[in-house]
Amino acid sequence: MWDGKKKAVTFSFDDGVTQDIRLIEIFNKYDLKGTFNLNSELLGLDGTLFRNGRTVRHDKIQADRVKEIYKGHEVAAHTLTHPLLPSLSEEEIIRQVETDRQNLSRLCGYEVVTMAYPCGGENNDDRVAEIIKNNTGIKLARTITSTHDFKAQENLFRFNPSVYYVDERLDEIVDKFLSIESSEPMLLYIWGHSYEMDAEYISWEKFEEVCKRLSNHDDIFYGTNKEVIL
Repeated sequence: MWDGKKKAVTFSFDDGVTQDIRLIEIFNKYDLKGTFNLNSELLGLDGTLFRNGRTVRHDKIQADRVKEIYKGHEVAAHTLTHPLLPSLSEEEIIRQVETDRQNLSRLCGYEVVTMAYPCGGENNDDRVAEIIKNNTGIKLARTITSTHDFKAQENLFRFNPSVYYVDERLDEIVDKFLSIESSEPMLLYIWGHSYEMDAEYISWEKFEEVCKRLSNHDDIFYGTNKEVIL
């Protein structure tokens, strides 16, 4: 597993916003890999969000730039229009996920097989996971439920990340991962939205420090979600 290494790091960022460009520059600087979950019917749309007392841009990447911007990383599905999937019919869940997957596969030039559930709160359940598993080309679906742990997981269609990157425990969890020694595989999976750094839930400088600390360890494999989990 992981080229003979017992530890791996992967990142997952949602929504396909223009702040991803700056984030990818950081990842490339430190030889890290990310998976980016995009809503194909929202690509190219401009917008704003009010977060943490600030108005921040929420402009989506242009469709014709997806392949260029995310080169060397992984494009993943996030549904067509970002609905709350548990509230939808089986037919609409399949359409939202599979059509998004197909659209993104055409844009990036390879088969998209992973995704992240959209919306906060209870954004997934067993019913939705089974529908996706049995009716789409998705092979991995990430939740937003942090484990604060690194252990292997069996359910790939309700796969829980280690930590949300704005979590106040991020430093503690990174330190624990770097220091841990184990005979079993250990995965540090960090997720978020890049626009949140403009909102200063965590600063760009702080997150770059985390990336620097995680980088260039001989005992760690660095990969996209697909490379690390599937």
